[in-house]
Amino acid sequence: MPLDVRRHSPASPAVRAEETSSRAVAYWLLAVAAAIWVMIALGGATRLTGSGLSIMEWAPVAGMLPPLSEAEWQRLFNLYRTIPQYELVNAGFGIEGFKRIFWLEWIHRFWGRLLGFAYLLPFLWFWWRGQIPRGLMPRLGLLFVLGGMQGAIGWFMVASGFEADRTTVSPYRLVIHLGMAFLLFAAIVWTALDLLRGRPAVGAAGPATGKVRRQVLAAFWLAALTMLAGGFVAGIRAGFTYNTFPLMDGRLVPAGYLDLDPLWRNLTANIAAVQFNHRLVATLTALAMVGATIAAWRRLPDGFARRAVFVMAGAVAAQYALGIATLLSVVPPALGTAHQALAVGVLAAGLCAWHALREPAP
Repeated sequence: MPLDVRRHSPASPAVRAEETSSRAVAYWLLAVAAAIWVMIALGGATRLTGSGLSIMEWAPVAGMLPPLSEAEWQRLFNLYRTIPQYELVNAGFGIEGFKRIFWLEWIHRFWGRLLGFAYLLPFLWFWWRGQIPRGLMPRLGLLFVLGGMQGAIGWFMVASGFEADRTTVSPYRLVIHLGMAFLLFAAIVWTALDLLRGRPAVGAAGPATGKVRRQVLAAFWLAALTMLAGGFVAGIRAGFTYNTFPLMDGRLVPAGYLDLDPLWRNLTANIAAVQFNHRLVATLTALAMVGATIAAWRRLPDGFARRAVFVMAGAVAAQYALGIATLLSVVPPALGTAHQALAVGVLAAGLCAWHALREPAP
């Protein structure tokens, strides 16, 4: 839904007021996007430390407060002791051990609640003051609804970890939850860029820009596919095996790549195939980014678009190197969390490059 960016007079007070309002809304949206970035990193830390199943209740209001008495701590601990993760992974670690994993999951959920307020309250303020740019209200309303859905999807994911003989959440639900977080982040950043930069003017882009744009988009969508593939790596803990690079147990394509039946299950449930596919798509992303960077260097004049492509290239290179380091060190929580957080950096840089290379407005 395009925003109404018509201008009546470059120097009129009405235009200056409209531009000031647009910038204020854009900065608010970027702050929300930064909070989502932190939320995704917290989610990675929660998963890697095995903390995600420690809270067995979905209490959107009451859950804003942590346990305030020993009796409440004991009640929550007793609930946790009924699920397979306690029986099969953490049996006997006591209430102090429970508190250690509880706090990270509680912070993750509390941050999500703060995010809701950080979005809703400024939105209402801007709406009351008439500062929401024309055409933007439906998009902002939809983003709020999607944010609420993300909370429900998070609980849907967590609940899968309570099933018999399961000690982690469903990898499919994990990928849905992670994918929705990336989608929300991307939509908010894109909206902020619309407000701050608009579309290129007619005549600002030529055939060279179109060629670079196509190469950047190829790298961007490969990066997005790599992120979703990484969700399945996380979901089935595929990073804890085949901790060598570039070969996997001495082979380019690991043994057992197509062991599961039906064949499609190998894409999501076969540890060897899931890790290999993640490596393969990540490598294709890096190669596509090399091509896009060379094209930008040769074809684009100095400016925001050219610099955005270079920043995207740097983010992809750093993420590739960090992924290798995380794998070789057998996924320590600190590196695993950084790897998930830097994926958001790749997404942000790609959005900036894509936005700057769009076709001019008609």
